[in-house]
Amino acid sequence: MRVTLALAVFLLGALPGLAASIDDAIALYKTGDYKTARSVASELAATGDGRAMVLMGEIYRDGKGVGADLDTAVDWFTRAAQAGESDGDLAIGIINLDGSLGQVFYDVGEAHVRKAATAGNAAAQYNMGLLASGAFGNPPDWPEAATWYRKSADQGFADGEYNLGVLYLEGQGVEKSSEQAAQWLAKAAAKGHADAALDYGVLVFRGDGVAKNEEIGAKWLLIAAKRGNVVAQNRMARLFIFGKGVAADPVEAMKWNLLAAKGGRPDAELDGMLAGLSADQKAEAQRRAEAFRPGAGE
Repeated sequence: MRVTLALAVFLLGALPGLAASIDDAIALYKTGDYKTARSVASELAATGDGRAMVLMGEIYRDGKGVGADLDTAVDWFTRAAQAGESDGDLAIGIINLDGSLGQVFYDVGEAHVRKAATAGNAAAQYNMGLLASGAFGNPPDWPEAATWYRKSADQGFADGEYNLGVLYLEGQGVEKSSEQAAQWLAKAAAKGHADAALDYGVLVFRGDGVAKNEEIGAKWLLIAAKRGNVVAQNRMARLFIFGKGVAADPVEAMKWNLLAAKGGRPDAELDGMLAGLSADQKAEAQRRAEAFRPGAGE
């Protein structure tokens, strides 16, 4: 299950107008023009724009175009929270939880994340699910985790959808249901979530909770593999060598086996099965593996 603390993702795409907006500043930030983004955000923050304050906090936290300064970042996030911007509370919560301050201040961090989650922030709701799952060594409360993941998932937050799907797969905090798991995993997979694509692909390949279709299942596994999921890469190596859901292709099998091994998932059995490839086939597999870039060619 994914346990990375997550911040909300800003939405881009505002049309340019006579005066720069926070959406313009965010767009500039995302394209790497940190200096202009900071200039625009600073002016907007001075007018009380909470989202601009959050962006200022991110700029100083991450040191984008300025020297990283956590104290200044916390100051901006605090101003944003006081202005009613839930992303400010979430950011403060994460800073207190992730060790950025030199140690974990769990109670302070949890309180800020909970405040943002109660305000309806989907990323904060997901993080509350993580906290309830025992992410910090505390005893897990799976029904509580499921409640928060569902709130996040109901807003279309991919990590929330994925973790809720996993709870349904494992029967933790909810009644075990492959059908429900498949529905939530499919939603997250469609948003580009690599782990969800792997788990959903396995369900489709096996016909567990969803109609069985090895070809479609293999396609989802391939998507996950292309996004860098090493388990999916190992699975694709096996599918290509046995011709299950895909046409048999030993060179592709070796490529994915090499990538999985590089990512920390070696497979001695596959190594032995692929040892008989010709020198040319091995060289081609190596070339394909070296040319691989996660997310490319989807």
